[in-house]
Amino acid sequence: MTAIDESDLTAADIAWDLEPLTGGEGEGGAMALLDRAAGLATEMEGWRGRVAEMDVADLEAFMRTSAELAEAVGRASSYAGLRFSIDTADPPRGALLAKTEERATAIATRLVFFELEWAALPDERIDELLADDRLDFCRHHLRSARRYRPHLLTEPEEIILGEKAVTGRSAWTRLFDELTSAVRVRIGDDDVGLEQGLALLASPDRDSRRGAAEAVTAGLAPGLRTRAFVFNTLLADKSTDDRLRRYPTWLASMNLANEASDASVDALVEAVQRRYDIPRRWYTLKARLLGLPRLADFDRMAPLTGDEPRFAWSEGRELVLDAYESFAPELADGARRFFDEGWIDAPVRPAKRPGAFCAYTVPSQHPYLLLNWTGRRRDVLTLAHEMGHGLHAYLARGQGVFHQTTPLTLAETASVFGETVTFGRLLQATSDPSERLSLLAESLEGQIATVFRQVAMNRFEDAVHTTRREEGELSTDRFGELWRSTQEAMLGDAVELTDGYLTWWSYIPHFIGTPGYVYAYAYGQLLALSVYGAYEREGAEFVPRYLDMLRAGGSRSPEELGRIVGVDLADPAFWDGGLDIIAGQLAAAEEAATAAGRT
Repeated sequence: MTAIDESDLTAADIAWDLEPLTGGEGEGGAMALLDRAAGLATEMEGWRGRVAEMDVADLEAFMRTSAELAEAVGRASSYAGLRFSIDTADPPRGALLAKTEERATAIATRLVFFELEWAALPDERIDELLADDRLDFCRHHLRSARRYRPHLLTEPEEIILGEKAVTGRSAWTRLFDELTSAVRVRIGDDDVGLEQGLALLASPDRDSRRGAAEAVTAGLAPGLRTRAFVFNTLLADKSTDDRLRRYPTWLASMNLANEASDASVDALVEAVQRRYDIPRRWYTLKARLLGLPRLADFDRMAPLTGDEPRFAWSEGRELVLDAYESFAPELADGARRFFDEGWIDAPVRPAKRPGAFCAYTVPSQHPYLLLNWTGRRRDVLTLAHEMGHGLHAYLARGQGVFHQTTPLTLAETASVFGETVTFGRLLQATSDPSERLSLLAESLEGQIATVFRQVAMNRFEDAVHTTRREEGELSTDRFGELWRSTQEAMLGDAVELTDGYLTWWSYIPHFIGTPGYVYAYAYGQLLALSVYGAYEREGAEFVPRYLDMLRAGGSRSPEELGRIVGVDLADPAFWDGGLDIIAGQLAAAEEAATAAGRT
């Protein structure tokens, strides 16, 4: 194999260019952007105590300045955060991240007055102001901000909480990222990162899978108590915030941010729990397909065929572009820019943040994608997934800084949709019955991971937040007990949980940085399945409406955005419809197993 081939297999040369974020001025450019933002904040402070006097022209001018400030801060913060994410062990990168966070927080606290004074205005005055077309660019943002009225504190209190967050939650979250990025997994004579160790759970050899799982557990062990302490601290911190802000439950603040009612989220969680039979049926079938009496936790990602094919970066690129081209050439054109203009960082590196994400940055720039490419088929689908996020951000950039992003509950729609389209192209290109079974299995396992596993993790979060508030600090063993019970509720007797698996909660970043986030994956997956079902029924006529929904960003409520593509998010039966689609995929996999002579 040539050096060029190896480079392509590992995506070694696929690195992003962050310099446009600061105009090519690096750290100095980031500081200049924050200087500009501080000057704009000084202008805006002239309205302190006088927000009630604003007419439409005043409010428009104020919000235009606010948008300019948000762009400047967003560019500086994105530059520092993205540089840090690819090398969390580099002290200068960490120092720049801390500096930008501190300065951004100081700027934000100077403008707390507006949120409080805006919330205090009577509804009649708000309706009068927001009826004017000049405020289209910020209308939904301003109206949504008033949802927080019951939970706002006084200005001095808000300033204190904002300032202390830099050395509180933000600092603990950064520490957790550094700790997990530093985890090393010993595989034979090699010392690899956590991401590479977890990738080996997809080995076709059971002894290799078992060894990889044991190595991951061993790699997690040295810092386990420290990560548990970080988690405990943030659980207590959130409890304090919720009490001060009068949130009735640990999840209420996330639901409010997602523009979702507590009742609707409860309905989602309960609907998914009622269908836990789906993952149990699949894992029982998979055990038979693998010739095992019962799966262990480390068997769940095992392929159903022999060696899983490896994909070079160039192959993955063409597969994803072909999938998006087959749906909408406009999306493929946007995706090419990500590949051609340095908007992606793909290779696995020491101290790089695990996993994958899309950073929207700000509308005046462009999104960035972070991946950890190991050449597996799953990586191709992850690329398609994150590209969906990126294209959503790219298409919605015209909405401006206030409306580009959607609530988390809709944020997964484009990503899951893109992943589903790409999977369809992979399946079309596969004729061998056994390989088709393998692909169908992989798709079903993706559904299980995104819907059922995420709800099980939501139940774990619910358990740890509740227990921390009732019992006090949790030991590592107590975390493990709660992790086991919530995983077993989903898996039943179909999967054996090994003792080592009981510490694997300790590397999941969502629990730390965005508590309550994980149910949004299930929400988004079921929504995306419904949207994809509409596409399958309607064909090309559906595409313009789907693109309109993406372009709308977060300029409307989730219910209004859903109506663009014919989805009724207010209907409780909506969740059952998506779950029925997954059940249908399970039935198709069972039929494929029979057709392939495997059952």
